[in-house]
Amino acid sequence: MEKYIYRPKKFYVITFALTWGFWFGAILLKDTAFLFPLMLLGLLMPATVAVVTVLRSKNRSLKDDFKRKLFRFYRVRPLQILTAILVFAAIVAASITTSVLFFNGSVSQFSFTKDFSFSIGGTSALLTIFLASTIEELGWRGYGEDAVGAYHTWFTESIIFGCIWACWHLPLFWVPGTYHYGLKEMGLIYMLNFLLSTIPFDFIQTWVYVKNNRSMLATIIFHMFVNIMQEKIAMTPETKIIETLFVTIATVVIVLTNKKMFFEKDHIGNLLAETSRPMTKLRDKSVQTE
Repeated sequence: MEKYIYRPKKFYVITFALTWGFWFGAILLKDTAFLFPLMLLGLLMPATVAVVTVLRSKNRSLKDDFKRKLFRFYRVRPLQILTAILVFAAIVAASITTSVLFFNGSVSQFSFTKDFSFSIGGTSALLTIFLASTIEELGWRGYGEDAVGAYHTWFTESIIFGCIWACWHLPLFWVPGTYHYGLKEMGLIYMLNFLLSTIPFDFIQTWVYVKNNRSMLATIIFHMFVNIMQEKIAMTPETKIIETLFVTIATVVIVLTNKKMFFEKDHIGNLLAETSRPMTKLRDKSVQTE
């Protein structure tokens, strides 16, 4: 079977052009009924480009890999996902505790908020979070992350993709009603904190992705949990800056305890062949990388 060659530059140029095109349209038409449809179309672009790229590739291995990552739930490792969720919960708890003990933060941050902090065109924020978590992962883990990971270690890939992911969000700071627009209204430091936090956070996402045999379902679950936690836990914007520090610390610990996973090179140029192995072999290799 013909070996597939990933084309990351083409994928990201098309994805950014389409996403930003719709989102800049949303900025221009912010006070009209077109706001949410344009936002949704922009959000759909990574997944759309990924699916079209896979279907038009005429490569059986790439198509099978996409289906496996999306539908073969038995490859998911529930305990690993639970561990990742507990790690992020610990990050949130440590951030709030630090805020309370050292920066006069309110204990009420340990409570849940009554409402979400944003609403786009009157659409439910919970629905927006669900759509964002699902659709983004279909695009990024469906093709985008692999397109970079096929040529680099997972450590280097996490840095590269983290920077790409941060840049992809940029227009949202000027779209009224978004979470990012609220950060811009509060000041530059809050915008920069969000952008910088995406890089260490992507290391955690990569960890979840690779440890679950490159499962999109696993990253969708984790991404959704993180987004809901960020919205429903009553952390102040100042505490979220502290949170970035703890995300970075957690990332360092995860990388140090999973060095073989982050720095192995066996998958480079051989990513699809790696995933065609029987499940028992994949599990054996996963155990070796602990």
